[in-house]
Amino acid sequence: MKINNNILLSLVILLVFSSIFINCKKNSIITPSQPGKVVIKDTSIVNRFIYNGLKDYYLWTDQVTTLANQKYTNADSLNVLLNSYSDPQKFFTSLLYQYNTVDKWSFLVNDSATITNWIQGISQTMGYDLMLARIGTAGDLFAFVRYVYKGGPADKAGIKRGDLFMKVNNTQLNLTNYQTLLFTNLTYTISMASITSNTISLTGKTVTMTAITMQENPILLDTVLNVNNLKIGYLVYNGFNSDFDLQLNDVFKKFKDAAINKLILDLRYNGGGAVQTAEYLASMIYGTATSKVFYSSQYNTLLQNYLVSVNGAASLSSNFTDKIAATSTNAATPINALNLTELYVITSDNTASASELLINGLKPYINIFTVGTATAGKYVASWTIKDWDVNGVVNPKDPYAMQPIVVKIANANGVSDFVSGLAPDYVASEDIANLLPFGDPNETLLKPVLNKIQGLPLASFSLKSEKMGLQKVTDSQALRPYGKDMHINTLPRIKRN
Repeated sequence: MKINNNILLSLVILLVFSSIFINCKKNSIITPSQPGKVVIKDTSIVNRFIYNGLKDYYLWTDQVTTLANQKYTNADSLNVLLNSYSDPQKFFTSLLYQYNTVDKWSFLVNDSATITNWIQGISQTMGYDLMLARIGTAGDLFAFVRYVYKGGPADKAGIKRGDLFMKVNNTQLNLTNYQTLLFTNLTYTISMASITSNTISLTGKTVTMTAITMQENPILLDTVLNVNNLKIGYLVYNGFNSDFDLQLNDVFKKFKDAAINKLILDLRYNGGGAVQTAEYLASMIYGTATSKVFYSSQYNTLLQNYLVSVNGAASLSSNFTDKIAATSTNAATPINALNLTELYVITSDNTASASELLINGLKPYINIFTVGTATAGKYVASWTIKDWDVNGVVNPKDPYAMQPIVVKIANANGVSDFVSGLAPDYVASEDIANLLPFGDPNETLLKPVLNKIQGLPLASFSLKSEKMGLQKVTDSQALRPYGKDMHINTLPRIKRN
């Protein structure tokens, strides 16, 4: 049968327009009041929250093409972008600047309480900090305890700094199973070990523990060491947690009342925390010189211009302070300042963010002598962003929260960008095969400091761990997603129409 050309043409046209209509139905909404106008369908609230939060506050907004591109001020263009990601985590990381190379720290969570607990140092834990090391050249590992939380399960079980173990639930730790064995089981049994004649072997002793939810007190040890008629304050401080600011201030009152001559600040395990707490601690050490700059801040272009227009250029600098700010439960509290002209600091590659801010911020004003290894190299800080409105009310339909990097921090001399960390004045390492208690004058990181204070030759050690060829693999801090962070308390909420 012969088909009329006009009919054939009509059928082709019909098929083409049907295809267009079907595709439009999949991706668009036809607005009845405006026939023929295609409107891109709306997006998930989570993706919109992520995009708006990063565009407004992210430090590297200007360097991320997607965030800086003006075409996304058009609602339909933005919706097309937001609809192209079904996984919020993938969308978030796609917007980060050189993710895992430059920005190694910004993160997103699907439950905002996760960040709140992290900031407060609350976690479900056995109550100890571990490092794992390789046994020989094989994949087997052993764990050693760097410190225990006071009152935690490990503390109650009699575990102490320097204890070793090789097995969990009677399974040898190795490179492929340690995360599962140590960080997914809420109850487990560890098989203790010891070193004899440079060989690690099981002792036959086992310890069973059950994790609990607890808050770690970052003030691990504060004491006064009496060395050759010198009173030396020694503080092992493991995190800048604002919940313990008043307790930290009390420690400095004790040091002040004891009329200490020197101060040793042990930050070897301090991964950072609150910028404001670093400001308080710096003031306790140096003094309440409220006219002197402790650090200065740099934000993305739009946010920085906004802050300057509202609060003035001086708002980009933070000075030493004479008081701990009032809270809902405590009145403003005067700082107990030692007014020191020198400071001794113990560091490692776990010394990060707010710890580095403290050292870098004090350097223009006092002499600082550091012992250990280079610090982590983190000079930027984050801020918690939730899906709130301008009045601070969080959208109940969006449980997500993010902790993006929002600010770069420099000291009063403009020093920042120490990507390789802060190098120590004297290189020394812990002997992981023979960890001595904190405060022991022969401990491999403390002894060089004590010798320096006394004017003696700096100590040099032959480490048992080096003789045995033990290789560090990882530690508790590295395995926590928030192990090396520095965060600020507040920024103005930007109103959106």
